[in-house]
Amino acid sequence: MSSLKKFAVPTPRPLPVIILADVSGSMSEDGKIEALNAALKDMIKTFTKESRLRAEIQVGVITFGGEAAQWHLPLAAAHSVPDLTELTADGMTPMGAAFSLALELLEDKDRIPSRAFRPVLVLLSDGQPNDDWEGPFQALCASERAQKATRLAMAIGADADEDMLRDFPNHIEAPLFKGHNARDIYRFLKAVTMTVTKRSTDTDPNQEDVFVVLPPDDDDKILDLDFD
Repeated sequence: MSSLKKFAVPTPRPLPVIILADVSGSMSEDGKIEALNAALKDMIKTFTKESRLRAEIQVGVITFGGEAAQWHLPLAAAHSVPDLTELTADGMTPMGAAFSLALELLEDKDRIPSRAFRPVLVLLSDGQPNDDWEGPFQALCASERAQKATRLAMAIGADADEDMLRDFPNHIEAPLFKGHNARDIYRFLKAVTMTVTKRSTDTDPNQEDVFVVLPPDDDDKILDLDFD
């Protein structure tokens, strides 16, 4: 064996992060869509700066709003995303279609190979699903790959379907988060960013890390984010 082969740097393994984002019309209120856009852009910017020696962080964004769910950002290495097109809010809340897209991706071993580190699925919504969501939701949760993934969820505002959203998370230390305003969206996604970033540099990126949402800044003490 040549010395070059002996000391070859191993190819980093993918660490997929999949965001399922509600972009229904109600997300246009009270700065929620603006906070979501800012948080996602900062997330990708942070991931881009991370070392790719062990894990290559990938990001995909599924949006559900209007009449359909779609891939706003197909799963791609974070460092290869030049700029995220801003999300816009409109229409209804076809969340079931988003679950189907997420399941399709998770089951695709060409896009998420078996060597990938455990994916992270993040669901954010401020409303009630308006499509046939029960079947797709059950199929996603029953999927072996979805069961192995880290699943996190945030209910935004009083109109969010907390009963359904509460069944999505599977992180022992991160049950459903409840956001009361736009800044809570930013804080929640910042916590996701920090957790994934730490995982990517851990000795074992498959290890479950503590999920911590930092307290509000000193000049913003009225903000709150509850556990449920």
